[in-house]
Amino acid sequence: MESTADPTPSPTSRLPWEFHPALTEERLRLCARMLANARRDALAMASYDLGDDPWSIGCRAFAFGRHRLKRAASSGEFPWLEVLDDSAHFVFVIGSNGHGVPVRFYRGAADDPTDRTLRLQEIEAEQLNLALGEAADGLMFRFAVETGEAGRVERVVFLALRGEDRVECFWPVPLEMPLLSAGPSEQLRLIADDGYAGPVAARREAAPPLGAAPKPRRRSVGDSQRRQASLI
Repeated sequence: MESTADPTPSPTSRLPWEFHPALTEERLRLCARMLANARRDALAMASYDLGDDPWSIGCRAFAFGRHRLKRAASSGEFPWLEVLDDSAHFVFVIGSNGHGVPVRFYRGAADDPTDRTLRLQEIEAEQLNLALGEAADGLMFRFAVETGEAGRVERVVFLALRGEDRVECFWPVPLEMPLLSAGPSEQLRLIADDGYAGPVAARREAAPPLGAAPKPRRRSVGDSQRRQASLI
């Protein structure tokens, strides 16, 4: 991906938690890691020989990200996280007591969101009004998952957008990403998010240890008698 300059901050540029106390750094980092790990899993499972391409991998990455957030929200371990709209638009809420902040995510440049990304869903607008009141006018919150070579995640940016051309928050989320492994189709795990290590690690855990000798078959008395009979 070609490097592009970050958009010029507006005079009211703020950090996420200055919009709403529910948008803490810890929570945003957890959500961003789930989205980044979802794309890592989609890349690890890609089969180019069978026809996978950037479009199919992108669809899978979106589905995996949605599933990770849904699973974390239903686990009970993160009472501040819930799903507001489980459709293809997918809106989740960061916060609790019915006054949390609705957020959506997309893959693409943080400084160039598409018209679809900027479309505010009705249920999202209603939740924004509950969370922010009059300050919610035209405001929306997004995670932008930026990818580079081979579709790998380069960074995740949390955005507060007002209208089509006003950026009130542009905050690259610290992921603490390690170096990529030598394997062409596998990324190293990021920081643990919801306890799921991904498909590659799951296959490794399920595989039997190499070199394990099979257990000897215990012979019964009937086996011994049948062998003797066959020798006569």
